[in-house]
Amino acid sequence: MPTLDRPEPPYLQIAGRIREDILSGRLQEGDAVPSAREIARTWTVAMATATKVLATLRSQGLVRPVRGVGTVVDRGGLHRTARDRSVASARTGRIYPPGHYAVIRSAGLEPASERAAAALGIDEGAPAIRRQRTTYGPDSQPLSTSTSWFDGALSAKAPALLVAERIVEGTAAHAAARLGTKIVTTQERHAAGRAGEEEAAELGLPEGSPVLLGRSTFLAADGTVVEYGESAALPDHWVFYEYTTEDGE
Repeated sequence: MPTLDRPEPPYLQIAGRIREDILSGRLQEGDAVPSAREIARTWTVAMATATKVLATLRSQGLVRPVRGVGTVVDRGGLHRTARDRSVASARTGRIYPPGHYAVIRSAGLEPASERAAAALGIDEGAPAIRRQRTTYGPDSQPLSTSTSWFDGALSAKAPALLVAERIVEGTAAHAAARLGTKIVTTQERHAAGRAGEEEAAELGLPEGSPVLLGRSTFLAADGTVVEYGESAALPDHWVFYEYTTEDGE
């Protein structure tokens, strides 16, 4: 039977478990989520708490009510972050939910850019693995385009990173496994920006169109940066974060 931890309120804990199932792809677009009655029975909480769980998921843009059906998964306006992909990889062995996919545009050794070099702790211009991909939704509409960078020294242990083919478990998890470690921390930064020439072409937008820019850093337990990534995503797609604060601050 599921158990609850403290001090987070029970409704947030339950909503968090269901949200992880949605982000990892265990619950797919259109799937029914547990009803308030089912939540109350499964988790042994009051109906008021169970109702608050569903209200929380609706407010996060993850579900919607359907007459005669109940509450179903609705991720149409949610942008999958690097952390979402890490959670999916750890829980399901895959980084994309059914219907979503990526096309690898290029992969190989290139001189490290200034930002990539700083993130990876190598010299600017040093050999680095660069992978560029574009992700698509169920309707084959491009959703985001991204570039991942790795220390070039990793090419001997993880030659698959040099091949322009998908790595099912995700590049960060694959690289970490070849290094004999795991990704334990994912750092993300996002800002509004405008699409450059390459980004606009991949996303099917006019150059200079508004986009959501992202920078991601994947770290192993010892603090080593395994992967550094930069991305651009379509506007009007929400990014969800959850922070727990102490003393209500």
